[in-house]
Amino acid sequence: MDLPTFWFCVIALFWLGYLFLEGFDFGVGMLLPFLGRNDTERRVLINTIGPVWDGNEVWLIVAGGATFAAFPGWYASLFSTAYLPFLVLLLVLIGRGVAFDYRGKVDTHRWRRNWDLVIVLASWIAPLVVGLVLTANVFGLPLDVHGDRVGGWWTIFTVPSVIGALAVCGFALLHGAIFLALKTEGEIRERARRFALRAGVPLLLPVIALVLIAQFAEGSSWTWVPLVIALLAALAGLGRLLRGREGQAFALQGVALAGVVVTLFGALWPNVIPSTLDAAWSLSVADTASSPYTLTVMTWVAAIGAPAVLIYQGWTYWVFRKRIGTKHIPPVHAPS
Repeated sequence: MDLPTFWFCVIALFWLGYLFLEGFDFGVGMLLPFLGRNDTERRVLINTIGPVWDGNEVWLIVAGGATFAAFPGWYASLFSTAYLPFLVLLLVLIGRGVAFDYRGKVDTHRWRRNWDLVIVLASWIAPLVVGLVLTANVFGLPLDVHGDRVGGWWTIFTVPSVIGALAVCGFALLHGAIFLALKTEGEIRERARRFALRAGVPLLLPVIALVLIAQFAEGSSWTWVPLVIALLAALAGLGRLLRGREGQAFALQGVALAGVVVTLFGALWPNVIPSTLDAAWSLSVADTASSPYTLTVMTWVAAIGAPAVLIYQGWTYWVFRKRIGTKHIPPVHAPS
Protein backbone atom coordinates (compact mmCIF):
# COMPACT_ATOMS: atom_id res chain seq x y z
CA MET A 1 0.00 0.00 0.00
CA ASP A 2 1.41 3.40 -0.99
CA LEU A 3 1.47 6.31 1.47
CA PRO A 4 -1.43 8.31 -0.06
CA THR A 5 -3.72 5.27 0.15
CA PHE A 6 -2.47 4.55 3.67
CA TRP A 7 -3.35 8.08 4.83
CA PHE A 8 -6.72 7.89 3.11
CA CYS A 9 -7.42 4.83 5.28
CA VAL A 10 -6.08 6.61 8.38
CA ILE A 11 -8.42 9.56 7.81
CA ALA A 12 -11.33 7.12 7.45
CA LEU A 13 -10.21 5.60 10.78
CA PHE A 14 -10.22 9.06 12.40
CA TRP A 15 -13.80 9.63 11.20
CA LEU A 16 -14.75 6.24 12.57
CA GLY A 17 -13.28 7.15 15.95
CA TYR A 18 -15.07 10.49 15.97
CA LEU A 19 -18.46 9.10 15.01
CA PHE A 20 -18.21 6.28 17.54
CA LEU A 21 -16.99 8.34 20.50
CA GLU A 22 -18.71 11.65 19.86
CA GLY A 23 -21.78 9.80 18.62
CA PHE A 24 -22.81 8.52 22.03
CA ASP A 25 -22.25 11.83 23.82
CA PHE A 26 -24.30 13.59 21.15
CA GLY A 27 -26.96 10.98 21.84
CA VAL A 28 -26.84 11.65 25.57
CA GLY A 29 -27.38 15.36 24.93
CA MET A 30 -30.25 14.63 22.54
CA LEU A 31 -31.94 12.43 25.15
CA LEU A 32 -31.39 14.83 28.05
CA PRO A 33 -35.00 16.15 28.31
CA PHE A 34 -36.58 12.77 27.58
CA LEU A 35 -34.72 10.43 29.93
CA GLY A 36 -33.99 12.99 32.65
CA ARG A 37 -37.25 13.68 34.50
CA ASN A 38 -35.73 16.14 37.01
CA ASP A 39 -32.49 18.05 37.53
CA THR A 40 -30.82 15.24 39.48
CA GLU A 41 -31.49 12.73 36.71
CA ARG A 42 -30.27 15.18 34.09
CA ARG A 43 -27.09 15.60 36.11
CA VAL A 44 -26.68 11.83 36.03
CA LEU A 45 -26.93 11.86 32.23
CA ILE A 46 -24.42 14.69 31.88
CA ASN A 47 -22.02 13.07 34.34
CA THR A 48 -21.87 9.89 32.23
CA ILE A 49 -20.05 11.86 29.53
CA GLY A 50 -18.53 14.58 31.72
CA PRO A 51 -15.01 13.08 31.86
CA VAL A 52 -14.82 12.17 28.16
CA TRP A 53 -16.86 14.46 25.89
CA ASP A 54 -14.09 17.00 25.31
CA GLY A 55 -11.57 14.25 24.53
CA ASN A 56 -14.00 12.76 22.02
CA GLU A 57 -14.06 16.02 20.06
CA VAL A 58 -10.30 15.78 19.51
CA TRP A 59 -10.93 13.10 16.88
CA LEU A 60 -12.68 15.68 14.68
CA ILE A 61 -9.72 18.05 14.98
CA VAL A 62 -7.30 15.24 14.16
CA ALA A 63 -9.37 14.20 11.13
CA GLY A 64 -9.39 17.78 9.82
CA GLY A 65 -5.70 18.30 10.56
CA ALA A 66 -4.68 15.05 8.90
CA THR A 67 -6.71 15.96 5.83
CA PHE A 68 -4.99 19.36 5.68
CA ALA A 69 -1.52 17.85 5.97
CA ALA A 70 -1.94 14.71 3.86
CA PHE A 71 -4.38 15.94 1.19
CA PRO A 72 -4.30 19.75 0.97
CA GLY A 73 -6.37 19.73 -2.23
CA TRP A 74 -9.08 17.69 -0.52
CA TYR A 75 -9.06 20.01 2.49
CA ALA A 76 -9.22 23.17 0.36
CA SER A 77 -12.14 22.05 -1.80
CA LEU A 78 -14.20 20.49 1.01
CA PHE A 79 -13.78 23.26 3.58
CA SER A 80 -14.36 26.04 1.06
CA THR A 81 -17.43 24.31 -0.34
CA ALA A 82 -18.96 23.56 3.07
CA TYR A 83 -17.69 26.57 5.01
CA LEU A 84 -21.15 27.60 6.25
CA PRO A 85 -22.07 24.13 7.59
CA PHE A 86 -18.64 23.90 9.21
CA LEU A 87 -19.16 27.34 10.79
CA VAL A 88 -22.48 26.17 12.22
CA LEU A 89 -20.79 23.03 13.54
CA LEU A 90 -18.06 25.08 15.20
CA LEU A 91 -20.56 27.40 16.88
CA VAL A 92 -22.77 24.61 18.24
CA LEU A 93 -19.76 22.69 19.56
CA ILE A 94 -18.55 25.83 21.35
CA GLY A 95 -22.02 26.47 22.76
CA ARG A 96 -22.35 22.87 23.91
CA GLY A 97 -19.03 22.95 25.73
CA VAL A 98 -19.87 26.22 27.45
CA ALA A 99 -23.27 24.87 28.48
CA PHE A 100 -21.75 21.80 30.15
CA ASP A 101 -19.55 24.05 32.26
CA TYR A 102 -22.01 26.86 33.01
CA ARG A 103 -25.26 24.99 33.80
CA GLY A 104 -24.12 24.29 37.37
CA LYS A 105 -22.78 27.75 38.15
CA VAL A 106 -26.10 29.18 39.37
CA ASP A 107 -28.75 27.27 41.33
CA THR A 108 -31.93 28.44 39.63
CA HIS A 109 -34.38 26.51 37.49
CA ARG A 110 -34.35 29.12 34.71
CA TRP A 111 -30.55 29.17 34.51
CA ARG A 112 -30.26 25.39 34.21
CA ARG A 113 -33.21 25.15 31.82
CA ASN A 114 -31.64 27.64 29.39
CA TRP A 115 -28.26 25.89 29.37
CA ASP A 116 -29.94 22.50 29.03
CA LEU A 117 -31.69 23.87 25.95
CA VAL A 118 -28.31 24.82 24.48
CA ILE A 119 -26.99 21.30 25.14
CA VAL A 120 -30.02 19.66 23.53
CA LEU A 121 -30.11 21.89 20.43
CA ALA A 122 -26.35 21.63 19.87
CA SER A 123 -26.46 17.86 20.31
CA TRP A 124 -29.14 17.60 17.60
CA ILE A 125 -27.62 20.08 15.16
CA ALA A 126 -24.02 18.81 15.28
CA PRO A 127 -24.66 15.23 14.05
CA LEU A 128 -26.99 16.54 11.36
CA VAL A 129 -24.23 18.83 10.04
CA VAL A 130 -21.54 16.14 10.29
CA GLY A 131 -23.72 13.65 8.43
CA LEU A 132 -24.64 16.20 5.79
CA VAL A 133 -21.06 17.21 5.00
CA LEU A 134 -19.51 13.75 5.23
CA THR A 135 -22.15 12.18 2.99
CA ALA A 136 -21.98 15.03 0.48
CA ASN A 137 -18.23 14.43 0.30
CA VAL A 138 -18.76 10.72 -0.44
CA PHE A 139 -21.45 11.20 -3.10
CA GLY A 140 -19.86 14.22 -4.73
CA LEU A 141 -19.88 18.01 -4.85
CA PRO A 142 -20.34 20.38 -7.82
CA LEU A 143 -16.64 21.05 -8.44
CA ASP A 144 -15.19 22.56 -11.59
CA VAL A 145 -11.88 21.72 -13.21
CA HIS A 146 -10.03 23.84 -10.61
CA GLY A 147 -11.71 22.14 -7.65
CA ASP A 148 -13.91 25.15 -6.91
CA ARG A 149 -17.59 24.90 -6.04
CA VAL A 150 -20.08 25.81 -8.74
CA GLY A 151 -23.29 27.33 -7.36
CA GLY A 152 -24.28 28.44 -3.87
CA TRP A 153 -23.60 26.78 -0.53
CA TRP A 154 -27.01 25.08 -0.68
CA THR A 155 -25.74 22.75 -3.42
CA ILE A 156 -24.49 20.53 -0.61
CA PHE A 157 -28.10 19.53 0.02
CA THR A 158 -28.93 16.46 -2.04
CA VAL A 159 -31.09 13.42 -1.39
CA PRO A 160 -28.12 11.24 -0.31
CA SER A 161 -26.63 13.99 1.89
CA VAL A 162 -29.95 14.58 3.67
CA ILE A 163 -30.30 10.83 4.23
CA GLY A 164 -26.74 10.85 5.57
CA ALA A 165 -27.60 13.64 8.00
CA LEU A 166 -30.58 11.63 9.27
CA ALA A 167 -28.44 8.48 9.42
CA VAL A 168 -25.76 10.03 11.63
CA CYS A 169 -28.42 11.66 13.82
CA GLY A 170 -30.34 8.38 14.19
CA PHE A 171 -27.19 6.42 14.95
CA ALA A 172 -26.14 8.96 17.59
CA LEU A 173 -29.56 8.77 19.24
CA LEU A 174 -29.49 4.96 19.40
CA HIS A 175 -25.80 4.88 20.37
CA GLY A 176 -26.44 7.35 23.19
CA ALA A 177 -29.37 5.35 24.52
CA ILE A 178 -27.31 2.13 24.60
CA PHE A 179 -24.44 4.00 26.27
CA LEU A 180 -26.80 5.29 28.96
CA ALA A 181 -28.14 1.78 29.50
CA LEU A 182 -24.53 0.69 29.98
CA LYS A 183 -23.43 3.56 32.24
CA THR A 184 -26.43 4.21 34.50
CA GLU A 185 -28.46 2.25 37.00
CA GLY A 186 -32.00 2.20 38.27
CA GLU A 187 -34.89 3.82 36.46
CA ILE A 188 -32.71 5.80 34.05
CA ARG A 189 -31.09 2.61 32.82
CA GLU A 190 -34.48 1.01 32.21
CA ARG A 191 -35.78 4.07 30.34
CA ALA A 192 -32.71 4.15 28.11
CA ARG A 193 -32.96 0.41 27.43
CA ARG A 194 -36.67 0.61 26.58
CA PHE A 195 -36.10 3.55 24.26
CA ALA A 196 -33.26 1.79 22.40
CA LEU A 197 -35.31 -1.39 21.94
CA ARG A 198 -38.43 0.40 20.75
CA ALA A 199 -36.77 2.98 18.50
CA GLY A 200 -33.72 0.97 17.41
CA VAL A 201 -34.96 -0.36 14.07
CA PRO A 202 -36.59 2.94 12.93
CA LEU A 203 -33.43 4.85 13.85
CA LEU A 204 -31.31 2.45 11.80
CA LEU A 205 -33.43 2.75 8.65
CA PRO A 206 -31.63 5.89 7.33
CA VAL A 207 -28.29 4.16 7.95
CA ILE A 208 -29.42 1.12 5.95
CA ALA A 209 -30.72 3.35 3.15
CA LEU A 210 -27.44 5.28 3.06
CA VAL A 211 -25.13 2.28 2.72
CA LEU A 212 -27.37 0.64 0.11
CA ILE A 213 -27.42 3.83 -1.99
CA ALA A 214 -23.64 4.09 -1.71
CA GLN A 215 -23.18 0.44 -2.62
CA PHE A 216 -25.40 0.52 -5.69
CA ALA A 217 -24.11 3.91 -6.84
CA GLU A 218 -20.34 3.60 -6.35
CA GLY A 219 -19.60 0.38 -4.49
CA SER A 220 -17.65 -2.61 -5.69
CA SER A 221 -17.93 -6.32 -5.02
CA TRP A 222 -15.71 -6.26 -1.91
CA THR A 223 -17.71 -3.46 -0.22
CA TRP A 224 -20.64 -5.86 0.11
CA VAL A 225 -18.67 -7.56 2.91
CA PRO A 226 -18.51 -4.59 5.33
CA LEU A 227 -22.08 -3.65 4.38
CA VAL A 228 -23.44 -7.06 5.38
CA ILE A 229 -21.30 -7.07 8.53
CA ALA A 230 -22.72 -3.65 9.47
CA LEU A 231 -26.32 -4.78 9.08
CA LEU A 232 -25.81 -8.02 11.00
CA ALA A 233 -23.88 -6.30 13.81
CA ALA A 234 -26.56 -3.61 14.22
CA LEU A 235 -29.33 -6.18 14.54
CA ALA A 236 -27.23 -8.41 16.78
CA GLY A 237 -26.58 -5.40 19.03
CA LEU A 238 -30.30 -4.89 19.56
CA GLY A 239 -30.64 -8.59 20.27
CA ARG A 240 -27.95 -8.47 22.95
CA LEU A 241 -29.57 -5.38 24.46
CA LEU A 242 -32.82 -7.31 24.71
CA ARG A 243 -30.91 -9.90 26.74
CA GLY A 244 -29.58 -7.19 29.07
CA ARG A 245 -26.04 -7.32 27.65
CA GLU A 246 -25.49 -3.57 27.25
CA GLY A 247 -21.71 -3.83 26.90
CA GLN A 248 -21.95 -6.31 24.04
CA ALA A 249 -24.69 -4.22 22.41
CA PHE A 250 -22.49 -1.11 22.62
CA ALA A 251 -19.52 -2.95 21.09
CA LEU A 252 -21.66 -4.38 18.28
CA GLN A 253 -22.92 -0.91 17.40
CA GLY A 254 -19.26 0.03 17.02
CA VAL A 255 -18.74 -2.91 14.66
CA ALA A 256 -21.80 -1.80 12.68
CA LEU A 257 -20.44 1.75 12.43
CA ALA A 258 -17.07 0.41 11.26
CA GLY A 259 -18.81 -1.52 8.50
CA VAL A 260 -20.70 1.61 7.42
CA VAL A 261 -17.55 3.76 7.34
CA VAL A 262 -15.60 1.14 5.37
CA THR A 263 -18.48 0.86 2.90
CA LEU A 264 -18.70 4.62 2.38
CA PHE A 265 -14.97 5.25 2.09
CA GLY A 266 -14.61 2.14 -0.06
CA ALA A 267 -17.22 3.57 -2.41
CA LEU A 268 -15.36 6.91 -2.39
CA TRP A 269 -11.89 5.51 -3.21
CA PRO A 270 -9.85 6.24 -5.37
CA ASN A 271 -11.38 9.71 -5.20
CA VAL A 272 -11.43 12.03 -2.23
CA ILE A 273 -14.23 14.20 -3.67
CA PRO A 274 -16.14 13.14 -6.79
CA SER A 275 -17.30 15.98 -9.02
CA THR A 276 -21.01 15.83 -9.84
CA LEU A 277 -20.44 18.06 -12.89
CA ASP A 278 -17.85 15.94 -14.71
CA ALA A 279 -16.17 12.76 -13.51
CA ALA A 280 -12.92 13.96 -15.08
CA TRP A 281 -12.89 16.86 -12.58
CA SER A 282 -13.07 14.60 -9.53
CA LEU A 283 -10.28 14.98 -6.97
CA SER A 284 -8.40 11.72 -6.53
CA VAL A 285 -6.20 10.37 -3.76
CA ALA A 286 -3.12 10.53 -5.95
CA ASP A 287 -3.75 14.04 -7.30
CA THR A 288 -4.40 15.74 -3.96
CA ALA A 289 -1.79 13.99 -1.80
CA SER A 290 1.16 15.81 -0.26
CA SER A 291 4.74 14.97 -1.18
CA PRO A 292 6.18 11.58 -0.21
CA TYR A 293 8.50 13.30 2.27
CA THR A 294 5.57 14.99 4.05
CA LEU A 295 3.61 11.76 4.23
CA THR A 296 6.65 9.88 5.54
CA VAL A 297 7.20 12.40 8.33
CA MET A 298 3.47 12.26 9.20
CA THR A 299 3.64 8.47 9.36
CA TRP A 300 6.51 8.50 11.86
CA VAL A 301 4.84 11.15 13.99
CA ALA A 302 1.57 9.19 13.99
CA ALA A 303 3.38 5.95 14.82
CA ILE A 304 4.83 7.57 17.95
CA GLY A 305 1.95 9.82 19.02
CA ALA A 306 -1.15 7.75 18.20
CA PRO A 307 -0.43 4.86 20.63
CA ALA A 308 0.16 7.34 23.47
CA VAL A 309 -3.13 9.10 22.79
CA LEU A 310 -5.04 5.81 22.52
CA ILE A 311 -3.55 4.49 25.75
CA TYR A 312 -4.38 7.69 27.61
CA GLN A 313 -7.93 7.85 26.31
CA GLY A 314 -8.47 4.16 27.01
CA TRP A 315 -7.19 4.67 30.57
CA THR A 316 -9.67 7.54 31.02
CA TYR A 317 -12.58 5.31 30.03
CA TRP A 318 -11.31 2.57 32.35
CA VAL A 319 -11.10 4.92 35.33
CA PHE A 320 -14.68 6.15 34.78
CA ARG A 321 -16.13 2.75 33.86
CA LYS A 322 -18.55 2.38 36.80
CA ARG A 323 -22.29 2.87 36.55
CA ILE A 324 -23.75 5.96 38.19
CA GLY A 325 -27.22 6.80 39.47
CA THR A 326 -29.06 9.49 41.37
CA LYS A 327 -27.55 8.30 44.68
CA HIS A 328 -24.10 9.34 43.41
CA ILE A 329 -25.15 12.95 42.70
CA PRO A 330 -24.16 15.32 45.56
CA PRO A 331 -26.27 18.33 46.60
CA VAL A 332 -25.98 21.45 44.49
CA HIS A 333 -23.27 23.87 45.60
CA ALA A 334 -23.79 27.03 43.57
CA PRO A 335 -25.01 30.59 44.18
CA SER A 336 -28.78 31.00 43.84
